[in-house]
Amino acid sequence: MQRPIIALFGPTGVGKTAIALALAERLRERGERPVAVGADALQLYRGLELVTAAPTAGERAALDHRLVACIPVDERVSVARYARLAHAEIDQLIADGASVIVVGGTGLYLRAAIGDLDLRPAAPPGVRDRWMAQLSAQGPRALHALLAQRATSVAASLAPTDGHRIVRALELDEIGALEEPRERSQLWAGDTRHPTRVIGLVMERSALYERIDRRVERIVSAGARQEVAAALAAGASSTASKALGFEELLAGDIEALKRRTRNYAKRQMTWLRKLPDVELLDVTGRSADEVAAALQ
Repeated sequence: MQRPIIALFGPTGVGKTAIALALAERLRERGERPVAVGADALQLYRGLELVTAAPTAGERAALDHRLVACIPVDERVSVARYARLAHAEIDQLIADGASVIVVGGTGLYLRAAIGDLDLRPAAPPGVRDRWMAQLSAQGPRALHALLAQRATSVAASLAPTDGHRIVRALELDEIGALEEPRERSQLWAGDTRHPTRVIGLVMERSALYERIDRRVERIVSAGARQEVAAALAAGASSTASKALGFEELLAGDIEALKRRTRNYAKRQMTWLRKLPDVELLDVTGRSADEVAAALQ
């Protein structure tokens, strides 16, 4: 009988990797072969391990992690591409008898890993380049105004400064595929491709914020500013450069990075409470092993 996938979802800094490692150890004691599959939009990139808080080399040696630090930093990754990679990994692991632990903090990527998303088509070659050129020449607000003329409700759902999403909407409008964003509505769909337990890891907010501040200080000391500078010099793609802290580290504004990370964690905790059939687990003051024991 197939063991259900365990999907660990939670805000940055909550301790997902440590809990996955502790859970894996317990599964091994029961004769199982655990393998983790990453569900994080930015931990995919090789060369951004510090800034994205990806599992370290030692942690990956202790637990096999798939879809972590595996994509060159100059490549652009879409959720559709990630879904294909995740489905292939998970299906093969299950066929091989492994116990799959999906670990992530990006809501849409979690859904893409464990479910099927009806994603909208890619634009024909050249269309994105043309809109990106207009974005560079005119700025996001001008394109947002253009989008508002064509699709008022869609424009209203996007920030006037969110150039990449505005460009995507204009692309879809051009090819006749613009409609209410289905990726967002499907984030809360309950169907999964394999039996899955979705575990929502939560923590008392002040404790989480303290952990986040310590993590930021730790990655800065370890060379995160040099890491993002190297990624920029290597031609970081438009998706890679969205990594939380990329801009703040380039600017040397560590306090801004702490604030932004805390705000992002707050949004993540809001998202996870909307996941269907989620099992909320408060990890405040609990060790990774104690949490892992509670998952069995």
